[in-house]
Amino acid sequence: MKRSTGPRKKANFSESIDLQLNMYALAAGAAGVGALCLAKPAEARIVYTPTHVVLNDSYDFYKLDFSHNGITDLSVGIYSRSFSGPAYIAVNVHPAGRNTIVGTSPHFYFQASALRNGIRIGPRQKFGALSENVVMASAGHNSTGRLSYHGKWVNVKNRYLGVKFYIKGKTHYGWVRASISVSAKKMSAEAVLTGYAYETIPGKAIIAGATKGPDDDAQPVPATHTSPPPKPATLGMLALGAPGLSAWRREETLAATSDRN
Repeated sequence: MKRSTGPRKKANFSESIDLQLNMYALAAGAAGVGALCLAKPAEARIVYTPTHVVLNDSYDFYKLDFSHNGITDLSVGIYSRSFSGPAYIAVNVHPAGRNTIVGTSPHFYFQASALRNGIRIGPRQKFGALSENVVMASAGHNSTGRLSYHGKWVNVKNRYLGVKFYIKGKTHYGWVRASISVSAKKMSAEAVLTGYAYETIPGKAIIAGATKGPDDDAQPVPATHTSPPPKPATLGMLALGAPGLSAWRREETLAATSDRN
C-alpha cells in the first residue's frame, strides 16, 4: 500500500468537545489557584531545650548551644577571687563572638538583666556592647569586712536572660531560664539553669518563657459564614466532560437548596 507523503490535515474538533476542553482547563486552573490560596504562611517555631544544670563551685561553667549545631553561643560560670583582704565570688555569662545580652551599665561594668516571664526579647530591647564577661550576680567583702552585692540576678528565682546571637550570619533571639543565689558572708554562689529556647525565624522576637510557636501576634480567623462551601469539581467529573460538569452543577444546586431550607 502506498503511503501518502503530503501534509496531514488537522482534525477538526466539534464545538461541543472544544467547549468541554476549555471548561476543563478553566476548572483545573481554578483548582490550582484555590490550592495556592489555601497554603499557610510560615509560622514562628521555637526550639526549646529543657535542662537542669547546677553550678556551685568556683570555675564551674556550662556551655549553651541554642540551635544544637555544635557551636557554643554563650557560657555561664562561677568565678571567685581573693586578695590579702578583699574577696568576691560571681556568676558571669560569657557571650561568644558577636553575641550579646540584654542588660544595662549602672556602674563601670555591664550587668545582665533578670527578665520576668512574658517579656518580649527582640530588636527593641537594649543589648550590651560586645563583652567577654557580663556580670549576673556577685558578692564579696572588702579589707574591713564590709559585705557588698552587685548585679540584677542577686538571689532571684526563675528569671530570664535575654540573648541575641547569630546563625550563619543571621540574627536570632533567645532566652535562658535560671535561678541564682549568692552569699557574701559565706562567699558562696549557686546557679541553676532549667531551660533555654530560641526563635528560628531570623530577626523575630521571642517571649521570655515561650516554649513553642507561634509565640506572638497570633490572631483568630473570623468566621464568615456557617454554610458548608460547595463541593469542588473532582477530576473524575471533569474527565467525563459535559455529563460530569452537569452532575457537578446539580450537586451545587441541591446544596444551595438545602442551605435555604
